Amino acid sequence: MQMQELTVMPRDGKGKQAAKRLRREGRVPAVLYGGAAPQSISVDPKTVLKMLQGHEGSTQLLNLTFEGNGRAATLAIIRDMQFDPVSEHLLHVDLQEVSADRAINVHVAVHPVGEAVGVKDTKGILNLVLHELEISCLPTNIPARIDVDVTSLAIGDVLTVGDITPPEGVRILNDKGQAIATVSPPMAEEEAAPAAVTSAAPTASAEPEVLTERKPKDDAADDKKAGKK
Repeated sequence: MQMQELTVMPRDGKGKQAAKRLRREGRVPAVLYGGAAPQSISVDPKTVLKMLQGHEGSTQLLNLTFEGNGRAATLAIIRDMQFDPVSEHLLHVDLQEVSADRAINVHVAVHPVGEAVGVKDTKGILNLVLHELEISCLPTNIPARIDVDVTSLAIGDVLTVGDITPPEGVRILNDKGQAIATVSPPMAEEEAAPAAVTSAAPTASAEPEVLTERKPKDDAADDKKAGKK
């Protein structure tokens, strides 16, 4: 995996007001873990998001350069990010300092390679069940993704974790029996649709049930008087 460069700056102040002020300046608060104590820093959100484009699902290895405090560059990975649920703007980043000679556990994206024989010859549908794998490796060995060959999958076949060979220096931590990809019969989704429509039909025909609707008190009283007459 290609190492990404990220410049970080120390930040002062804590709390919502300090965070809002920082965001107005075009940066977002972040915390770097892994040292003697967590370090409060800030990062450029546009730079962070640009690094992640095309690498969704995979852990990025970063070379952090510190601006303003003279600290030497260090290796780190992004552990977590927080986004605004409405605007989807990046709000906060958690970074984890790592050592080049110590293995870490990270997630990488799964990428299917080839066209399954069940799709090519019998119009089946390839289903990617597992989109990420948890692996253990040295930080410098983190792959951008793990390719899985699906060409031999016929309809009904299942590709499991135990069927793939990880890159050198990488150990997969998922259960070997966990499914990665399957090929289902053609039109399976379309055939299930009529059943759903049929089961919903009685509900639509239940509208005459309004006959049992309770009348307002005033209307009921008028009906009672009319009956006496």
